[in-house]
Amino acid sequence: MAVTATTPTPTTPASPFAAFSTATNGDKSTAASASKSAQEQSDRFLTLLVTQMKNQDPLNPMDNAQITTQMAQISTVSGIDKLAASVGDMNGLLLQMQSLEGAALVGKDVLVAGKQLVPGAEGATTGGFDLNGSARNVVVSVKDAGGKVIDTIDLGQLPAGRHTFDWTAPDPKAVGLTFEVSALNGAQPVTSTRLMADRVQAVHTEAGQLTVELLRSGNVKYSDVKAVS
Repeated sequence: MAVTATTPTPTTPASPFAAFSTATNGDKSTAASASKSAQEQSDRFLTLLVTQMKNQDPLNPMDNAQITTQMAQISTVSGIDKLAASVGDMNGLLLQMQSLEGAALVGKDVLVAGKQLVPGAEGATTGGFDLNGSARNVVVSVKDAGGKVIDTIDLGQLPAGRHTFDWTAPDPKAVGLTFEVSALNGAQPVTSTRLMADRVQAVHTEAGQLTVELLRSGNVKYSDVKAVS
């Protein structure tokens, strides 16, 4: 089979949307390769089948059921490759949509997994947590940079799910503040995931995934953002 050489396409200067367009072009290239591979497999199969039928023994011809089975198999493989190409296109479109949504987050405050408390200009700060079950008694303990408890917040009885709390630091310039959550349902501890407030600085695409760059937590996955304010 003859192979036709192709001339590489000249590259264009980088644009402000290079990170987004690169991911999309990569998905289209993968889809095109999958489609080409499926077509090549189908062509090879049909060529071999026709050759086999031309050279078969007239006294012992190929079984029609066998031919039908082989054609059904190649049709199935071709269909799977086309489905994979379609999924690749959908992933590229989803990434573009997430990129647009992520860009709107820049400058906003979000909740992500973490335990830090950072006071604002007047000392006010917010934290949160996800309770994995209902609890009759929930207490938040605020600690200083040395790990000493400096205040407690009694939240009483809470159902399972996400909850937030507000706290005002006596010293607005305090650093290294963290918090712990203690939840009990009778004598049974209830597990929880702590959530801290952070600010979105930028958004990026890495390995086909949208990444959010936060002021204090660094880079996290877009899917790890729990809430936006």
